[in-house]
Amino acid sequence: MSQYTRIETVQVMGNTKIVPLFYHKDISIIKKVIKACYDGGARIFEFTNRGDHAHETFSELVKWVGKELPGMILGIGSIVEAGTASLFIQNGANFIVSPILNPDMAKVCNRRKIPWIPGCGTLSEINYAEELGAEVVKIFPASQIGGPSFIKGVKAPCPWTNIMASGGVTTEESNIRQWFDAGAYCVGIGSNLMIKDENGNFDYPKISKLTERSILVANKNQ
Repeated sequence: MSQYTRIETVQVMGNTKIVPLFYHKDISIIKKVIKACYDGGARIFEFTNRGDHAHETFSELVKWVGKELPGMILGIGSIVEAGTASLFIQNGANFIVSPILNPDMAKVCNRRKIPWIPGCGTLSEINYAEELGAEVVKIFPASQIGGPSFIKGVKAPCPWTNIMASGGVTTEESNIRQWFDAGAYCVGIGSNLMIKDENGNFDYPKISKLTERSILVANKNQ
């Protein structure tokens, strides 16, 4: 069961503007990455559903985040069908992110008042997602379907649309500014945020610093 209302989650996305996303099979590493992002100011995090038994790992993460990281809103990404969405909602997901637009997922999430963020690639898909109740829509893969100029084009006739860009977003200031100058509501950043040191290990202090800097850049002049 979600610990946050749909409105609270969407507002945090819009206020923080940076949504870290990550998957790893080792739960101890995931915890350290989430903590690093939390220390950098992130209050929303997308765990991606990519490995075997990911729902079991997620269930443990939800319990741990609830105890150790007050205010952190944990959701699940890479969900493509209603059954899996239901499974993760039952395990405490506060929001559901998908690379596709699946109406059956909308029904499941709306019944439980869970934010559903579907992947869209056209204005028609975005409009349909909003008809189905999506407060935020995800353009994916963002760089490949037009980048910031696509967002700017959509926002011209539909200024009410809240768009999350995911896929091709980096931590460089110029890149982040392009997305928000074009009108992005928030952005998802994965591998470009989860950097490693020269030995191939995740550099948690640097992840914290990058998270903090990215949030500051995203909120500059907003």
